[in-house]
Amino acid sequence: MSETEFPGWHGTTIIGVKKGGKVVVAGDGQVSLGQTVIKGTARKVRRLSPGGHEVVAGFAGSTADAFTLLERLEAKLEATPGQLSRAAVELAKDWRTDKYLQKLEAMLIVTDGDVLLVITGAGDVLEPEHNIAAIGSGGNFALAAARGLYETETDAEPIARKAMAIAADICVYTNGNLTVESISG
Repeated sequence: MSETEFPGWHGTTIIGVKKGGKVVVAGDGQVSLGQTVIKGTARKVRRLSPGGHEVVAGFAGSTADAFTLLERLEAKLEATPGQLSRAAVELAKDWRTDKYLQKLEAMLIVTDGDVLLVITGAGDVLEPEHNIAAIGSGGNFALAAARGLYETETDAEPIARKAMAIAADICVYTNGNLTVESISG
């Protein structure tokens, strides 16, 4: 089906900011179908606790695909307790090589408070420079804003909140209904 026949799902913004011994992951609540807002209060940032080890994850992309990836990530974390980087690499390997998973259209930002990672369907597990990661349609706007705020703010949460507000003002697929989760390292 072409884009003109069915507009498809589009957009979100997720940001992760690491500063002062804390990592904050924030996401907007807008779900769009083409040019129509379907829902404004979706929860795209979640706290996971596999094996008693806290992890915060935010997702951009298809919701069903993201939930599939979060379930797979939880299973990897249960198999490698307290080793987020290893679990992320194992998930990315599966995502890259499994024919079913290859079709999933989503990206994840994950953190255990020590490490901040972006996991992509291309098999990438990236630890971003400058302690900031952002994904989704408004991700570049939020990333630029957070980088500009990083030196003037002392805490990760105001950076994430202000960056998300700036992204929501610029990106039509991002709104100001935030879900914010923080975790300490």
